[in-house]
Amino acid sequence: MGLILGKITVETPKHEILASTNDYEIRKYPPSVIAEVTYNPSEMKDNKDGGFPILANYIGALGKPQNTKSEPVAMTAPVITQTQKPENPSSETIAMTAPVITKQDSNDSGIVTMQFILPAKYSKAEDAPKPLDERVVIKEEGEKKFGVVKFSGFVNDGIVKEKVERLKNELEKDGYKVIGDYLLARYNPPWTIPFLRTNEVFLPVE
Repeated sequence: MGLILGKITVETPKHEILASTNDYEIRKYPPSVIAEVTYNPSEMKDNKDGGFPILANYIGALGKPQNTKSEPVAMTAPVITQTQKPENPSSETIAMTAPVITKQDSNDSGIVTMQFILPAKYSKAEDAPKPLDERVVIKEEGEKKFGVVKFSGFVNDGIVKEKVERLKNELEKDGYKVIGDYLLARYNPPWTIPFLRTNEVFLPVE
């Protein structure tokens, strides 16, 4: 019931709020360990979830975990989608983690990279269990700082574009330099009542 009503009951990434206005927050996130898979959506026409099942199998969310140890790990949130475009245009059960990050190849070739951020207990890439599927890559991400805006409801390209443009304008007006593409964070499963969903747009800043 809590999932339907938008209650977030799982671990979320720790962060420090550096500044807060009526329009956005500036947050600093510590280094993290991620699992990622890169794929071409056109080659996965029968799989509308893209790389998600590959990563979900690695952590054990869909059954027997496809990795080399056996240790349950708590689920985290949110799920994060990232689209990067050109400037001009034994088994270890790791419970579902997030963000899940999807990157569109910057040359617009259609290649997508999806990432799960692993729980904080994995402070280094070598701490995480080794995937059995060679398509899954474990890597480390460094500390990052973002401008973030929160909103509810359904998410589509038009809404995201509007949120990104407004956030970028507000950040630059206040003297922040945006240094990369946006992230879209979704904290709830798809069956959550729309107006009770928590969504966020992130823009990396210096």
